[in-house]
Amino acid sequence: MRVVTLIMLLFFCQVYELKKIKRNHRGNNDKQNKKYSSTVKRYAPGSPCDIYTHHNEKYMDCQETKQTTISSEWPEDLIHILLARNRIRILKNNVFSQFKNLKSVDLQQNDITKIETQAFSGLKKLTTLLLQHNRIRVLSEEVFINMPRLTYLRLYDNPWDCNCELESLIMYLQLPKNRNLGNYAKCETPDQMMGQKLRQVSQDVICQEDTTGPSKIEGPKVIRPSVDSSRCHLYLHPTVTLDCRRKELHIVPSDIAPDIVKFDLSHNKIKELRSKEFTDVPNLEILNLSNNRIEHIDPAAFAGLLSLQELDLTNNSLVNFQYGVLEDLYFLKHLWLRDNPWRCDYNIHYLFYWLKHHYSVHYNGLECKAPQEYKGWFVGRYVRSYYEECPKDRLQDHTELGMGEGEWEQHIDGSKQMEKAKAKTVLLTILS
Repeated sequence: MRVVTLIMLLFFCQVYELKKIKRNHRGNNDKQNKKYSSTVKRYAPGSPCDIYTHHNEKYMDCQETKQTTISSEWPEDLIHILLARNRIRILKNNVFSQFKNLKSVDLQQNDITKIETQAFSGLKKLTTLLLQHNRIRVLSEEVFINMPRLTYLRLYDNPWDCNCELESLIMYLQLPKNRNLGNYAKCETPDQMMGQKLRQVSQDVICQEDTTGPSKIEGPKVIRPSVDSSRCHLYLHPTVTLDCRRKELHIVPSDIAPDIVKFDLSHNKIKELRSKEFTDVPNLEILNLSNNRIEHIDPAAFAGLLSLQELDLTNNSLVNFQYGVLEDLYFLKHLWLRDNPWRCDYNIHYLFYWLKHHYSVHYNGLECKAPQEYKGWFVGRYVRSYYEECPKDRLQDHTELGMGEGEWEQHIDGSKQMEKAKAKTVLLTILS
């Protein structure tokens, strides 16, 4: 009996061990599945594409992921696809046809040389298409016919060959209803048409038959700005941004799209801001002019920037502001002034009093650099001493009291109120 009992116990132990192994194996598989499931889905062997939702719209960000094609495995319910700075060369027919709900496609800064006529077929809801900074030479009007809601098209910085093959595209861009499409695209060849905007090229000129041998074709004369915004990079997400950093610019570019919200002109060689320099961008909220060589700002330079909230003038050559420079900036919140050679004389008073009356504006870097006797002073201290009746050696610096500029202003205002209260008390006593 004992032997039978032992055999039975061993049998049940073996069964238990087998069940335990199976349970552990199933648990490990579940853990592995959980480990590899994530809100960020990976479709590329290199850097991953991120999928996220913003304002209830689904985005897929595949920027700088070395993509060469549009994958059929991507989710069909995408609203925005970001494919900037990849290695895509050809867009074949129906490559986007599965993404019926797409509103925007960003394909800028790829190596695109060819777009087949039905590449964007099925994109009835598409409003934004970015194709700038590629290698497209010829394109047909048929490419855009399948996108009836297209309102924002960028084609600049492509080597457009303005010959008869481009006629249908030029006619499409010149239609009155398409006045906001392809505004900055220019011919690169032939030489006699180089620099002319596609929207201004005459169809008769590009399709002119050469019967007398080589001769110079005279197209419409266009006044070309010395610098235009096609040298810069445009980004739509998360904020509509025109990035003109480190472009060796000496003046602010012209032909700026009116819907730009952030404009970065830092690290250039701009010396002067002229009158009404930014009237083309009334919706601008952030303007970065740091690390230039700005010496002079016209009083009307910022005219029309009623929405501007941040202005960065760090590391320039400014010594003061002329009266009126800041008058249009009603909603300014941040003003960066550091690393400028501010000169503390009567001309600096406008800037100080503007900031004093617009107390909600946060600023920094307003420190005297000249003349030598005021070097290192805060501009506020200099302005107060300018009107002070007492000798300078009797002035008490707010920095010695451990106060900041704002605290010192509050201290002065409080002292004045106390003096007024004392005067009223004395007057009441006399009347009593």
